Amino acid sequence: MSYLLMAIAGLWMADGLILLVAPLRVIALLKESLAASPSIINWSAISAALGVILLFQMRELPYHPLWLVIGLVMIAKGLFFLLASLEYRHLVVKWCMNRDAVDYRFWGLALCTLSVLLLDSVGALGAK
Repeated sequence: MSYLLMAIAGLWMADGLILLVAPLRVIALLKESLAASPSIINWSAISAALGVILLFQMRELPYHPLWLVIGLVMIAKGLFFLLASLEYRHLVVKWCMNRDAVDYRFWGLALCTLSVLLLDSVGALGAK
């Protein structure tokens, strides 16, 4: 299971770094992708599934409260995009896509931080 947790950390690191380096370009590409295929939001079930994995594995990890909150947020986000009406999904996506570049950079920094903490928790950054 630690490989799945490291995969989650890798996804967070990749997303975080790209948001730090080129936030407006990423958002422009995401807007184009959503315009071409709005059903891409259905992939949010993966977020919910990864959140469940994180919740089941958190007992073995340091920073239990952090992983509890993050896992629940991942599940809530995934379920929201799966179950919410098209109108609410559209409003949330529109709000998220119209932020300033600095906002995306803060999200990128947060994702990188979570990634490093998760890698440290599974022992991937060195011996404990």
